[in-house]
Amino acid sequence: MFRNREFRRFAILFLLITVVTVTLGFAINMMAGILVIVSDTTFGTLFLIFTRARYKSIAHISEQIDIVLHNTDHMYIAEIDEGELSILQSEITKMTLRIREQNEALKREKRHLADSLADIAHQLRTPLTSVTLIMSLLETNTDEDERKGLIRETEELLLQVDWLLTSLLKLSRLDAGIVEFQSEQIDINDLIYASIRPFMISMELHNIDLQIDIPKRMIINGDSSWLSEAIQNILKNCIEKVGDGGKIEIVCEDNTLFTEITIHDSGMGIGKEDLPFIFDRFYRGKNTNMAGYGIGLSLCKMIITRQGGTINAKNHPQGGAIFAIRFPK
Repeated sequence: MFRNREFRRFAILFLLITVVTVTLGFAINMMAGILVIVSDTTFGTLFLIFTRARYKSIAHISEQIDIVLHNTDHMYIAEIDEGELSILQSEITKMTLRIREQNEALKREKRHLADSLADIAHQLRTPLTSVTLIMSLLETNTDEDERKGLIRETEELLLQVDWLLTSLLKLSRLDAGIVEFQSEQIDINDLIYASIRPFMISMELHNIDLQIDIPKRMIINGDSSWLSEAIQNILKNCIEKVGDGGKIEIVCEDNTLFTEITIHDSGMGIGKEDLPFIFDRFYRGKNTNMAGYGIGLSLCKMIITRQGGTINAKNHPQGGAIFAIRFPK
C-alpha cells in the first residue's frame, strides 16, 4: 500500500493538515486541540482500514489474474461484492474469456496449418515422384516413340502440378481473406458458356453429351470470374466421373426466394459415406483409387459461400450426382 506514490503523497498531505489543525486547535484552547486530535486520528484510522481492505481486494484480483495467465485451465476469478471492484472483476473475467477463445482459435489454426502443409506436401510429392521416375527412364530408353510418350506424360504431370499449385494459392488467398469479390449483375447464360468453354474439346473427344436449359435474361449478383472458376471445378469433377459417352445436364430455375443452378452427371454417383465430406479440403473419398486431389470442390464451395450462395451435392434418383447452387434474391 505504501509503495503507491499517490498514497504516500496523500499521507504526507494528511499529516501536514493534521499538524496545522492541531496547532490551531491548541491555540484556541485545550479542548479544541484535543477534539482536533481525536477527529484526525479517527478519520485517519478509518481511511487506513478502508484503503487497506481495498488494496487487499486488488491484490487478490492480481493473484487471480496471475493464475489465469500461468494456467490455461483456470478461468475463474472470485467475485467481489464491492461496486467499483466488482465492475473491474467483471471486465477482467470477460477479458480472460476472450483470451481463452482466442487461444483456442489460434491452436485450431495452428493444427489446421500443420495438417494443410502435410497434405500439400503429400499432394505435390505424388506427381513429382512420377516425374522423377520418368526422367530416369528417359535417360536409359533409346526408343524414340517411347521417349516421346514419356515426355508427353511428363508434360501432363507438370500441368497437374501447376493446377495444384494455382488452386492451393487461391485457397490460401481465400483463407487469408485478401480476396475482394466484385458485385455485378451476371447473365447466367454467359456465366455457364464461359465456364464450359475450356472443356469443349475434351467433352467432344470423349463423346460427352452436354445439355443446357437456361432461360434468357436470368441474372444473379456476384463475381463472374470467381463463379466461373467454381462452376468449372464442378464440371471438371463431372467430366471425370461420366467417362466416354456420358451425359452432363445443366439446368437453371428461378423463383421468388432464390435462383438455382443444377449440374447433373450420368456417372456412378457419390458414395453414401462420402456425401457428408464431399466438399472437405483434400477429401478424396473412401475409394483410394479415386482421381483428383480433393481441392476443386472445396475451392468451389468456398467461392460460392463467400458470395452469399449455397451449394450441396446428392445422388440423383435416376443415377449420377447432382450439384445444386443457390443464390438468394
